[in-house]
Amino acid sequence: MILVTGATGNVGSHVVRQLLEEGEKVRVLTRNPSGHAFPDQVQVVTGDLTRPETLPEALSGIERAFLFPVLQGIDGFLDVAKRAGLRHVVMLSSVSVTWSEPGWVGEVHLRLERSVQASGLAWTFVRPDGLPTNDLVWAPQIIEGDVVRGRYGEAATAPVDPRDIAAVAVRGLLDGRAGEGYSVTGPQSLTQIDRLRIIAETLGRPLRWQEQSEDWFRDQMARHGMPAAGIDDYVNLLTARVGKPAEVLPTVEQVTGRPPFTYAQWVADHAAAFGAASA
Repeated sequence: MILVTGATGNVGSHVVRQLLEEGEKVRVLTRNPSGHAFPDQVQVVTGDLTRPETLPEALSGIERAFLFPVLQGIDGFLDVAKRAGLRHVVMLSSVSVTWSEPGWVGEVHLRLERSVQASGLAWTFVRPDGLPTNDLVWAPQIIEGDVVRGRYGEAATAPVDPRDIAAVAVRGLLDGRAGEGYSVTGPQSLTQIDRLRIIAETLGRPLRWQEQSEDWFRDQMARHGMPAAGIDDYVNLLTARVGKPAEVLPTVEQVTGRPPFTYAQWVADHAAAFGAASA
């Protein structure tokens, strides 16, 4: 049986589904079992990664686990996991750990990776770049009108579909790919303006990008709860990516044997969230 933490998240939910499709037995750890619907064949255990005393039941009889990165509690999880006999952990990380200057986000994930490595457990790290789900923040503006206000519209990323991140994680779990760190991107370098154009084409309506000031952008990030250090790093990252194509890596196809999902495919699957009328 495989334990999946973060099973209600953008990536974890796909890890659960894909493991079931592979015929695996799956147990999920959740703080609120009644608040989420899981497939009938999934075993649901109540627990919290930040509270080690809640974890022994979830880890009992588990040899492999998908670990959602939680800074507070990682050492407690690893301690309980070792005592329970866990052998292999596949952890969601960030591609920023591979950069010469990891920044605030990268340093956070580096601390997590180092804790896992120091635990003595076999490990695999899945390190995605940006997710297209981040663009759902535009949905209220798109639903209300034809203008999306933002900053660094010409900054390029290679957003990677959560299904592809999950697929790489699943192969790590099932193929025993221990000691490897996979940097994962989508198949296309796309600016924010490019991505808005694809959304507009999918919805069949005109949408326009309106560039805002850096002060406006910083205020928006603060309103979403990002700490000052994170805001500084994000501003620096986007500034550096303006006018430059993002790196596109072949990891998804190399690991899974199939091409990654495109941004347009992701938008088509989430068109309703942007206000598209149901068929």
